[in-house]
Amino acid sequence: MTHRIGQTFSTLALGLVLATTALSGPLAGAARAAGASDTDQERAARWQEIAKSIFGDRQIAPTDSLVKIEAPARALDAALVPITLTMPNDGQIKAVSLIIDDNPAPYAAKFEFGPAADPAELKLRVRVNNYTDMHAVVETTDGKLYEAKQFVKASGGCSAPMGMSDEEAMKGMGDMRMKFAETAAGKPVEATLMIRHPNFSGMQMNQVTRDYTPARYIDKLTVSAGDRKVFTMTGDISIASNPVINFAFKPDGKPIQVAASDNQGGQWQHSFTPPSPTN
Repeated sequence: MTHRIGQTFSTLALGLVLATTALSGPLAGAARAAGASDTDQERAARWQEIAKSIFGDRQIAPTDSLVKIEAPARALDAALVPITLTMPNDGQIKAVSLIIDDNPAPYAAKFEFGPAADPAELKLRVRVNNYTDMHAVVETTDGKLYEAKQFVKASGGCSAPMGMSDEEAMKGMGDMRMKFAETAAGKPVEATLMIRHPNFSGMQMNQVTRDYTPARYIDKLTVSAGDRKVFTMTGDISIASNPVINFAFKPDGKPIQVAASDNQGGQWQHSFTPPSPTN
């Protein structure tokens, strides 16, 4: 199995995944127990395989300072699991990747930061399909890789229905809103970006037709402050529906530009005016 952003399962492969994640009865319990009962050694071996498929032979060192993951030990909703990535050393971080080891497409997202970014804290919501380790891997400006790990208990997030028809879920697709926190002059501005998009995983069943809804998800998101990049996110099916991303940027008085695209060719752009800083 290839673990790269933008490469999701074919219809046949998804059928095989669903056979273990959407079954009922004793067989479903056995499938869930297999994920929940994996040993630390089995999880470590799986991570080594995933890391090699994403980063090749590059060395990844553990860290407890360059990046930290905050996630619920047991998710209340496996389709909307809140994640906080903390990266306190501003000038050292070039990019961060979030990998959810036991998801069908483990490589959930990569954020590449630009000169207008303040990557101290980044928040997003993801789907979690099984009891799993998550890894946050940062690339520093000198090209080195460091990783932090967090274990999360959740199951079925990638196949969970949205509770509405596909047509209703796609209404207003691409609409965006942005909220800004009050900020003192000279300080980074905290912002919350909300995008209307179902981010269909390809594993969700249409409750009317009983067919699986084809995967349609935001695969690229670019945020800029004027002509300076804040970040570019490359995403896959693990990002939750109607994505919400909290981030911070260094303002220069110019509007925030957001450009998004999805894997089926949808493209949207919006501009937002941040508030004037307080004294």
